[in-house]
Amino acid sequence: PMLRDPTFIPPTPVAPVAPRQAATGSIYNSATSRFLFEDYRARRVGDILTILLEEKTAANKKANTSTKKKGSLAVSVPQLFGRGVTLNGKPVFDSSFGSDVGFSGAGDSSQSNSLRGNVTVAVTQVLSNGNLVVRGEKLLSLNQGSEVVRISGIVRPVDISPQNTIASHQVANAQITYKGKGMVANSNDAGWFTRFMNTKWWPF
Repeated sequence: PMLRDPTFIPPTPVAPVAPRQAATGSIYNSATSRFLFEDYRARRVGDILTILLEEKTAANKKANTSTKKKGSLAVSVPQLFGRGVTLNGKPVFDSSFGSDVGFSGAGDSSQSNSLRGNVTVAVTQVLSNGNLVVRGEKLLSLNQGSEVVRISGIVRPVDISPQNTIASHQVANAQITYKGKGMVANSNDAGWFTRFMNTKWWPF
């Protein structure tokens, strides 16, 4: 399958059309003018922004359970005329019952992930409150395969640094995808029989 996602193609910004003005002899043109001290941080559709990937997660979970139950019941020999009831010299009603049930279980799970790098994205929409919807991907073609890093989310203009960068943990509703294709990626995939053995349908 192709690693490129057509929905991540950067949008083409549409330049505003300035109203026609009568010639005044001035060389200033409001349609093509630029401010001398313009802020080059992303703020319009089509502007680009570099997201610094600083993702690191760690989770640990441990559980222990232990139960034990023990019970006993004894029935003494009843007396009849001062003597116990016997059959062939053996007590008839002398009985005892006992049970001992125990259970012990333990579980331990841990997971950690780390992702470092940077991806330059494009502004696809400016929301009414000024926040920017961004989206972009980076495709790396290596000699043994290809890898793609894809990210989308919402950023606040106030969080963008003067270098036009923002940390990934400051991206709201962030969706980060990292996947590969080729020999290296295939070596990390289990075969179909191994996957079947690991499903809940395998009874052993």
